[in-house]
Amino acid sequence: MPLAVRDYTWEETEKMLFLTVPLKGVKANKVDILSSEDYIKVSYPPYFFECFLHESVDDISSTAQIGNGAVVFKLLKKETQLWNELHHDRSDDKEFTKQKRDEAITRNQERAELSAKEKAEKKQEREKYAMNEMMRLEQEERDRIANIKESEKRKAMEELEIWKEQQREAAELEKNRILEEERAKETALKEEMRKEKKRRGKNIFEEASNGIPTRDVGRIEIKFTPRVFPTPVRESQTHLEEEWLKKQAEARRITEIEDKDLTEEEKDPIYLRDKGVSFFKSGNYPAAVNAFTTALRFNPKMPSLYSNRAACHLKTRNFFKCIEDCSKAMDLLSPPVPQNADSRCKALIRRGTAFCELEMYVEGLQDYEAALKIDPNNKQVREDAEKMRKIIQSSSES
Repeated sequence: MPLAVRDYTWEETEKMLFLTVPLKGVKANKVDILSSEDYIKVSYPPYFFECFLHESVDDISSTAQIGNGAVVFKLLKKETQLWNELHHDRSDDKEFTKQKRDEAITRNQERAELSAKEKAEKKQEREKYAMNEMMRLEQEERDRIANIKESEKRKAMEELEIWKEQQREAAELEKNRILEEERAKETALKEEMRKEKKRRGKNIFEEASNGIPTRDVGRIEIKFTPRVFPTPVRESQTHLEEEWLKKQAEARRITEIEDKDLTEEEKDPIYLRDKGVSFFKSGNYPAAVNAFTTALRFNPKMPSLYSNRAACHLKTRNFFKCIEDCSKAMDLLSPPVPQNADSRCKALIRRGTAFCELEMYVEGLQDYEAALKIDPNNKQVREDAEKMRKIIQSSSES
């Protein structure tokens, strides 16, 4: 049976009440306190202390401190006055004491629920604030990275344009130098002819006046070899022009196949695509281009035909045609869905490779990064993309 503590002490002023309850050697973590405006209970087995206060106190502003072997209550009175007594006059009334205990328990439960609710709301507010703050920081970081990328891209494009302009100026200077050399040779030849004429001292008209018979007047017909290119011979690179004309004639011959010369099987786009793939694997790239081009005449909506033909152009270093075919394939592969992910990835890699061969590294890097979003585990593409980044960075630093 619990032992009631009687050796407590108390003091009062008109505003405050100080109550000290000894713990009798019991540890502080074993103490349980229940309080309300007019009731105090301290339980620390095997002891307990219970007090029905003479008047009401402000339970919210009052405090209880455990330490130095005692519990010290500092109670703020609701009304400024001296009580002269600690216990209520009806402390011996069982119904009164039961009512006060129940009220104290109920108030403490309500206060505990209210405190838990407030803590939960504060915790929710803190978590919401933390989440909003984290989202804000992440958005700022994304914006910062996007601005850096845009700045680097703009800088790279500006440097590329400057480089192109320098190349154009260098080519123009070289052309002017060649023209100046030609003019200088022509001037030197005229001067040499003038000196030779002066050295001889007489011209053909003077010889004729001395009785030497003149030549008969006649007409000479001169035929020139027709030229496809309008430039003069001295400025032309004949072997390159002939190679270009040969390629153009070959391309026209390939594309001018009449439908009546093809069998029904040869008009099947699937059959032609498979033939093109077979030619490509054997290294016969012109024949593969011919097969894919013919297939596109019968079905221009098959993206694989453009993508495969782009691979052939890439092998023959026809980079602009490769870029054009890859772009057409990407247009036909829209909208992007998981079923066409592999085809989109191949088209992006081939177009990016063509851009790099043309030293358009910024555009090439964009296609490689788009391909990595589709296939992030492609180690070779990731390594090539990193090399392009280094090239762009080195060019911007220089």
